[in-house]
Amino acid sequence: MKTSLERPIPLLDLALVHGPLAEELARDFARVLRSGQFILGPEHDAFERELAEASRVKHAVGLSSGTAALSIALLALGLEPGDEVIVPAFTYFASASAVTSICGVPRFVDVELERLGLDPARVEAAINPRTRAIMAVHLYGLSCELDPLLSIGRKHGVPVLEDAAQAIGADDRGRPVGSETAAATLSFFPTKNLGGLGDGGALLTNDDALASRVKLLRVHGDVGSYRHEILGTNARLDALQAAFLRTKLRHLPAWTETRRALAARYRSALTGSPITLPPDPESARHTYHQFTIRAPKRDALAAHLKDRGIATRIYYPIIVPAQPAFASLGYKPGDHPISERLADEVLSLPVYPGLTEEQVDRVAREIRAFYGEGSS
Repeated sequence: MKTSLERPIPLLDLALVHGPLAEELARDFARVLRSGQFILGPEHDAFERELAEASRVKHAVGLSSGTAALSIALLALGLEPGDEVIVPAFTYFASASAVTSICGVPRFVDVELERLGLDPARVEAAINPRTRAIMAVHLYGLSCELDPLLSIGRKHGVPVLEDAAQAIGADDRGRPVGSETAAATLSFFPTKNLGGLGDGGALLTNDDALASRVKLLRVHGDVGSYRHEILGTNARLDALQAAFLRTKLRHLPAWTETRRALAARYRSALTGSPITLPPDPESARHTYHQFTIRAPKRDALAAHLKDRGIATRIYYPIIVPAQPAFASLGYKPGDHPISERLADEVLSLPVYPGLTEEQVDRVAREIRAFYGEGSS
């Protein structure tokens, strides 16, 4: 084992992201503290307006987390106990647990190998009378292809909901997330491209009625004066997080371009190597929440990079239907072959504002060295 004497390269360095914003964020904190308004209120409402404008949709509804946004979106779409939601087998666990948390049933469907979105043919085959929604998940900052899913949804009268937790600012054929489907949900977990200093989420939609219903659901269905018209929950976005997110939202376009430039450098440095590069289709704008390659001998490569001070991470090593929590649903190995293959091959490399071109080059060199120096 060779240990590098060079400075380690973390998977993400939030200090580099937040350092230049320290004074702005401190002013945000002081402003909210002086206001005495910590739940909803003017700061929160301003963030909703600015997020909707930046996302090119009519409505942005602040919520307590990306998972809460998914669950509330499904409730707003009319999901009832026992109803099914089609969910990709290859995604983060919360895409499915958001369904079960409101007594729905995830129907896991395999993904396609290019953009890693739901395989339309398998979605069509999975539709049944209990299907209430199709959840399209955009992984790693790239929108999956929505047109086939929208066609299936229209054919069967089933809405499409986008889990865009990793894909703020992404689009498909020039259409922003949330602009063509029933809604899209976002996460503001600190590691996201637009991350809070704590938990947070939002729903994006052009549907006036859906936005109104989500706003009711996030406050126990309270229309005012303790009158509760529907059964909801407590899922509000804190005013302090909204203030921080307003500041960071102004920087998001520049950060996204930085990520795209770093990705382009990776792409140039790694073209022709044994790895499979992430797709960057002309018809979709990749925001590179992660730069995720598919790598032969993935685990050995990750160990090689770790020994040389380069952090990586596997998103995700176990497909969701194989998780112990979902054992009762009865899925078996081989039911989702593409998802299982991805779980064995994907590896995310460092990509974030503050990462230098020299560090990208170093990561690429070490990947090439691994495959050229006794990787057998």
